[in-house]
Amino acid sequence: MNMLGRFFRDIIKNKAMLLMVLPGTIWFFFFSYLPMAGTIISFKEYRYSRDGFLASILESKWVGLDNFKFLFSTNDAYIITRNTVLYNGAFIILGLIFSVGLAIILSEIINKRLSKSYQTAIFMPYFLSWVIVGYFVFSFLSLDKGLLNQILSYVGIDPINWYSESKYWPYILVMINMWKLIGYNSVIYLAAVIGIDKSLYEAAMIDGANKWRQIRHITIPMLIPLMTILTLLAVGRIFYADFGLFYQVPRDSGMLYSVTNVIDTYVYRGLKTSGEIGMSTAAGLYQSVVGFTLVILSNYIVRKFNKDNALF
Repeated sequence: MNMLGRFFRDIIKNKAMLLMVLPGTIWFFFFSYLPMAGTIISFKEYRYSRDGFLASILESKWVGLDNFKFLFSTNDAYIITRNTVLYNGAFIILGLIFSVGLAIILSEIINKRLSKSYQTAIFMPYFLSWVIVGYFVFSFLSLDKGLLNQILSYVGIDPINWYSESKYWPYILVMINMWKLIGYNSVIYLAAVIGIDKSLYEAAMIDGANKWRQIRHITIPMLIPLMTILTLLAVGRIFYADFGLFYQVPRDSGMLYSVTNVIDTYVYRGLKTSGEIGMSTAAGLYQSVVGFTLVILSNYIVRKFNKDNALF
């Protein structure tokens, strides 16, 4: 009874704070936690019912782990898993390096108006749809009208059919992803760099430290907690792939599937062909479980070295 009374007293004491977080709590309940009940579709042969969605779930046949065989029983299972993990690994590593580097460069620009212009310029691609980016890339890589092939023809080199040559696309996709997303990530790090106490740099300058030593011994160490947290969150989504990047940009070219087919595009094509919602739900559950496990393991490793940099 005392515990219950203390609970209500705490609610009354903190009612202002609780009211502030109430809208966000309601949003998370309806759009994040409540839909988790739908994961049961992963274990059912989902069929539509005239009585509604809930009846469709309850009346669908239980098939256990059969839906998960869709991902692992084909010859493409290794390819899509390899592509998903390796691409995301490259995005995490290169994104971290270039985002931090770009944030530091922007912070060193003395002319603040010019700095704001640069920030806006590199941030703009983040708002572009992958459909638009796909046509933008096509304007460069088109066989007959593409800018790159016109340049190659001008210097006497035969045009390249980019949408049939898979060897180029790992580099193209990584470059396009960096171009589109690096601005958003760099702004996050830039905010952290600006928040570093300026007296640290002044003390370093008095001690004779040049700009590189200031970055190496002050800026980067101060950014490590943020870098760790964002990397841990990115690791949790290493089994997720940006559908637009791998579907719209290569224009769904079958000749490129060996290097552009990832879990998300594979599931989409399977769903479009068979219409089995249970299979796509199973893939989503698999990605979520693996991502959650990776975050827990990564956070555990970080805690072993530095508890302050861990997520929890």
